[in-house]
Amino acid sequence: MSLARTRLPRLAVSAIHTRSLATPSSSSNSSSSFSSRLATGPSLTDFITADPEADVARGVERILLGRTNQPRLPEHLKTSIPTGKNFSRIKQDLRGLGLHTVCEEARCPNIGTCWGGGGKDGEDGKRTATATIMLMGDTCTRGCRFCSVKTSRTPPPLDPHEPENTAEAIARWGLGYIVLTSVDRDDLADSGAAHFASTISKIKHKSPGILVEALTGDMNGVKKDIALVARSGLDVYAHNLETTERLTPSVRDRRAKYRQSLDVLEHAKAQGVRVTKTSLMLGVGEEEAELLQTLRDARNAGVDVVTFGQYMRPTKRHMKVERYVPPAEFDEWKRQAEAMGFLYVASGPLVRSSYKAGEFFIENVLRGKGQAARELVAGEQAAEMEEAKA
Repeated sequence: MSLARTRLPRLAVSAIHTRSLATPSSSSNSSSSFSSRLATGPSLTDFITADPEADVARGVERILLGRTNQPRLPEHLKTSIPTGKNFSRIKQDLRGLGLHTVCEEARCPNIGTCWGGGGKDGEDGKRTATATIMLMGDTCTRGCRFCSVKTSRTPPPLDPHEPENTAEAIARWGLGYIVLTSVDRDDLADSGAAHFASTISKIKHKSPGILVEALTGDMNGVKKDIALVARSGLDVYAHNLETTERLTPSVRDRRAKYRQSLDVLEHAKAQGVRVTKTSLMLGVGEEEAELLQTLRDARNAGVDVVTFGQYMRPTKRHMKVERYVPPAEFDEWKRQAEAMGFLYVASGPLVRSSYKAGEFFIENVLRGKGQAARELVAGEQAAEMEEAKA
């Protein structure tokens, strides 16, 4: 056995040495042969064409990769990667103070525009840059089928410093309008109402001139908790219906009820809130008649502002997009909602609950400059829709 152990390595080394001596010549021939085949073979352009119709006419079979049973993302819904000084500044402030935003957690497609101040650097961009702060952590106790915020039955405890840190960050930014939202916290006795109210109070103390919009959950329908937030000094109370009554059980968490959400908005308005607001997603299977009824229900509950946006599937684990609604249909829903008497309507494929043009208009309404704001925002939206159609 010892002799075999000494001879085998020597044989192996000899074989390797022999192969290494033959390698340069054979490698050179092989390389030359490969280069020749590559030079005379098909090029990249043989596999790529900018004219699919011409391929069909020539009888060329095209192979589609991916999930072909799902509608493909239209060009008007594609956005650029966010960059810029304002974007970086807001991100740094949020990380330094341990704050979360719905912009990141919900993968909002408008994050680059909002955080970047519409693409403007300097003081103009700084004034218009904004982020929607998400209170009470980044973990929700509910699991709506459209939402990418992570969920747990036992999320971490509330951060007692969050109200102060939030007020500090907002004071640094020097904004005129800020949106606060939160995860649902069904694990808390008051659903987090006192925490929400404390944050608003501290923001108003540090920045008396700022207007605050609070986009809340349904507080489990408990009226005293809704009233606590509504009377905290906010200027706009928002709560999203998200979809029609028929689709609510299949789109939202089972604890979310359509009629309960309407009651939240109605009760908030009864507390003296100047503006109430809700948002609807399109493209989840809604029908025209039931969407019209949803708008009527919202107006009957005293809702002042409504926004329409396209549902976009955040991951493959979430519900599918039924269809991508064309920009012209968003225009029509805007027209119909305005005819019902809503104070302001934002409607477009990339519109979200927290939407810069809408916030600009509401800010000016609350400051007594409504007509000038309406004309300016109408012009901006018309330009955006034309660009999307193009």
